Amino acid sequence: MKPVIIGIAGGTGSGKSTFTNRLKKAFGDSISVLYHDNYYKAHDELPFEERKLLNYDHPDAFDSDLLVHDIMELKEGRSIVSPTYDYTIHNRAKETVLVEPRKVILIEGILTLYDPRLRELMDIKIFVDADADERILRRVIRDTKERGRDIENIVDQYLTTVKPMHYLYVEPTKRLADIVVNSGKNPIAFRIIKNTIKEILDSTD
Repeated sequence: MKPVIIGIAGGTGSGKSTFTNRLKKAFGDSISVLYHDNYYKAHDELPFEERKLLNYDHPDAFDSDLLVHDIMELKEGRSIVSPTYDYTIHNRAKETVLVEPRKVILIEGILTLYDPRLRELMDIKIFVDADADERILRRVIRDTKERGRDIENIVDQYLTTVKPMHYLYVEPTKRLADIVVNSGKNPIAFRIIKNTIKEILDSTD
């Protein structure tokens, strides 16, 4: 049986990571997860101050060619070595993650539904939606606590790239989703997706 690929997209701070991580916690190693953020392009050639100014919310910021390759490898039953990303230095980290093929593979990120090549590999497409005010507040809390950012940097990045890129590239992908979830903590939506995954894992096909 070929694995079922589930794409989970949504704007920054929408709760898509919360939704994805809840599913991962529920099923553990029975499913695999690929994070689009880990596929940000490496920029070792640029100093830190220049890396800070890059537009990380544009589709070109991601090495989607590598992500497509890795998903196809997993679909063929082969393990892959995923890159990881260090937000504190705005660059690829040295560490990598071994990802094993599973019956269900989640792909999470702001632009996972943007690239048609990725969409074609997905069996289920989910968009996690949230009010813009909620999203920026969650981003501020997350980036200060987890990513070593200061408020001034967060606000500047949000106004110059995050917000305009959201309306140009992220928000339009909502219409491409099979399911639109209101908040990553929506209990009804979570239960529906969780039960769907359980049915897939329990199937013997």
